[in-house]
Amino acid sequence: MKHKSLQPFIYLSLAAAVVTILLKFYAYRVTGSMGFLSDALESFVNLFAAIFAFVMLKLAQKPADEKHEFGHSKAEYFSSAAEGALILIASFSIIWSSLPRIFDPYPIENIHTGLLFSLLATAINLVVGFILIRIGQRRRSLLVEANGRHLITDVWTSVGVMAGIVIVRYTGWYIIDPIIAILVAIHIIYIGYRLLSRSASGLMDASIPDEDLERITTYLDSLKKRQIEYHSLLTRVAGQRKFIILHVLVPGDWSVKKGHDHADEIEESIVNLFDEPVTVHTHLEPVDDPASMRDIGIDRLEMGDYRSETDE
Repeated sequence: MKHKSLQPFIYLSLAAAVVTILLKFYAYRVTGSMGFLSDALESFVNLFAAIFAFVMLKLAQKPADEKHEFGHSKAEYFSSAAEGALILIASFSIIWSSLPRIFDPYPIENIHTGLLFSLLATAINLVVGFILIRIGQRRRSLLVEANGRHLITDVWTSVGVMAGIVIVRYTGWYIIDPIIAILVAIHIIYIGYRLLSRSASGLMDASIPDEDLERITTYLDSLKKRQIEYHSLLTRVAGQRKFIILHVLVPGDWSVKKGHDHADEIEESIVNLFDEPVTVHTHLEPVDDPASMRDIGIDRLEMGDYRSETDE
């Protein structure tokens, strides 16, 4: 199955970041609003994140080589982790920059012009963000999804800032501008934490989602009527690629060729269960040999009985 490139969506993210930076800095220039400035600074983070994501995506899509025999898929997790960290940095920067304005607020100029440019930038981020999230989830790319969620956090920042500016416009309470910016920063801190958490999970070889595992086990259970059983099913996810390992148990009187043909069929069938890249490894064993059941654990060497009995 051919998997389409994700690079065009990274280009889209880059273009959106550049345009929104220009719009937001102009909004800050004409108003002098602390909220608009912090919003523009976060867009700089978006641009850096998109560039880093593009580099990591090219690395993640490289084929396996002698030094990286399982491929480079985990490179995506480094990118999403960096984005999570950048979101946190942007959030704390917003808070740090806004605190002085609470104690020393001052008037905001040209509010309507600033709101117009900020609204346009927000609309661009909203549309592009949802596109990236949808594509990232569909293609199982945490990198692209993280870029989309990063843009959506930018939308939250912009909405909070604009809401504060509107309130200031009609009340004259200039202290609201930095307060709203701080509240939005607290919200996006949570988004950054989630990205870091998911990246850590991927780097630690987390198993595939339960719904995907159920699809595999349902298929494998259907093989019992053909005298084929299985155990030691292990899974992990690395970027877009799933890795699946299992032991296939067949009747001991089958020929090696017959057993191997069935194992190949099982591997191909599991691959075809998914739209994303999948690597499947099977280990063939005779179902009627008691030794076949001694290595059910994740690490057979952790099962003391197995080592001691085979050494006797």
